Order: sequence, then structure tokens, then C-alpha cells
Amino acid sequence: MTTLGASPTRMPSPGDRAAIGFFMASGVGIVVWAITAAVIRISAALSDSSISVLAEFAGTPAQAPIGPNGALVEVELDRAVLSTTELPTASLVSLVISDVLAATTITLVVACLLALSTAVLRGAIFSRRNTILVSTAGIAVLIGAASTLFFANMAANGAFAAISNGEFDNVVIAVDLLPYAIGAFVVALITTAFSVGERLQRETDGLV
Repeated sequence: MTTLGASPTRMPSPGDRAAIGFFMASGVGIVVWAITAAVIRISAALSDSSISVLAEFAGTPAQAPIGPNGALVEVELDRAVLSTTELPTASLVSLVISDVLAATTITLVVACLLALSTAVLRGAIFSRRNTILVSTAGIAVLIGAASTLFFANMAANGAFAAISNGEFDNVVIAVDLLPYAIGAFVVALITTAFSVGERLQRETDGLV
């Protein structure tokens, strides 16, 4: 006869627990690295006389010493680090915001995954809380990456303007939507999988 009750907790194996523990330790290390790197970049931008900004180009010719005996060969520049001694205030603020957003996004995503890993260690894989954690991490990646790129582009535009006195107009401002579309699909797929797993878990918990 079928009765209602709680299903037994499914604890991970010792090998799985060791792998999850390594994953969690790596996550903490990533957060420390992201925050440290952001602080270093922001400090350098606010204090150094030379500010470095990553910029993208589109069909811009350049010369690189890749020929015989280091001869210069014309290449098409895709991206480069620009160094300038001055940056418009709005661009400098955008540079700081992009670094803060990058570190914040990484911290939020890792925090969600650490909470998810903790739940798995306790034997709880599919639950409403875990579904929310997975969806939050996925959405944070998409929004954080897009926002970081937006403010980084604003900083790069300011560097171009400062270096060329506003005469260089080959700045890439378009955003490739394909990676974000694929990312959104993956996030939706994983969230759906956890939602289905959560429903099946509830149905299984009702059967003893």
C-alpha cells in the first residue's frame, strides 16, 4: 500500500564529496582572485599616470614584427590594449564600474554555486531552493557579462577619443548577440531540468 512520507536522503559518495569539496575551494579562490584583480585594476586606473584599456577594432590595419628577421608585416587589428595618460571622467567612471560589475558577477555566481554544492553534500539535489540558485546564477552571468561589456566599451571609447582627439571613428560598439542567445538557452535548459527534477522529487517523496 502507498503511504505518504519522506524519502531517504541520498548522500553523495566519498569520491563525489571530495570532488565537490575541491570545486568549492576552487570557487572561493576564484572569488578572491576576481576581487583582488578588480582592486588592483581600479587602484592603477585612479592613481597611475598611464591608464590601460582593452579596446576592439574592426578592419584596422597595423604592423607587427612577424616577418623574417623581425620584419614588419601588415595585419588586421582585432583588439589591443590602449594606454593613455588621461581619460574623460565619464569613461574613467565606466572603467571602474566595469571592474566592479565583473567582480560582483563572479562573486554572486560562485556564491550561488557554493550554496548549491552545500545542498548536494547534504543529499538535497532537486528542490525549489536549488532551482532558484541555478536560475539566479545563470541570469547573473548573462546580465553581468552584458553590463560589464557595455561599461568597458564606454571606457574604450573615452580612450580612443583622448588618444586621437576624437578623430578615430573605427570603434566597435556592436555586441555579438549569439553568445548571449546560446547562454540564455543553456540557462533556460538547466533551469527547466531542475524544475522537472524538483517536481519528480516531490512526487517521489510522497511515495514510500
